[in-house]
Amino acid sequence: MNIMLFHSIYGLRPAVRAAADRLRAAGHEVWTPDLFEGRTFETVEEGMAYNQQTGKEELLKRAVLAAAPYSDRGLVYAGFSLGAATAQTLALGDNNARGLLLLHGTSDIAANATVDDLPVQLHVAEPDPFETDDWLSAWYLQMRRAGADVEVYRYAGAGHLYTDPDLPDYDEEAAEATWAVALGFLESL
Repeated sequence: MNIMLFHSIYGLRPAVRAAADRLRAAGHEVWTPDLFEGRTFETVEEGMAYNQQTGKEELLKRAVLAAAPYSDRGLVYAGFSLGAATAQTLALGDNNARGLLLLHGTSDIAANATVDDLPVQLHVAEPDPFETDDWLSAWYLQMRRAGADVEVYRYAGAGHLYTDPDLPDYDEEAAEATWAVALGFLESL
């Protein structure tokens, strides 16, 4: 499988590279574009400040430019938190998308978005301050209405970015469970 994996608000940190290596070890080809052009951040606030300074349009443009050369291969779009939101936006706009793997995040869905049974898997903490229950319920219904085949996995007691071992949110048990399910999902595509 060809996977475009987008980083979180913290930037292209070691955890993203380790995730890409895990996916490669399972036989996938993986690209990890650096939408922050080499910058990484220690706090969510620093990352959000850079995100706002750069602008959503510019970051989306960088993501599209990173994915465009590989789109004809039928990409699986994947990402962590902010990167998941980016992956979702690109997958919903790419007729060649093979799947969507969302880790710790979702995004708004355009009212006119349509896909043809796009396989989507979401892994998120429960509770998650950025992905509230009400938001996730609405998101799920909108994704289904758009034509996506959606699976949602919740991890009770885990922190928001629970798959990143370098962050306080890290939860080894939830992270390993996530990777086991996610790798099975990718194998099924």
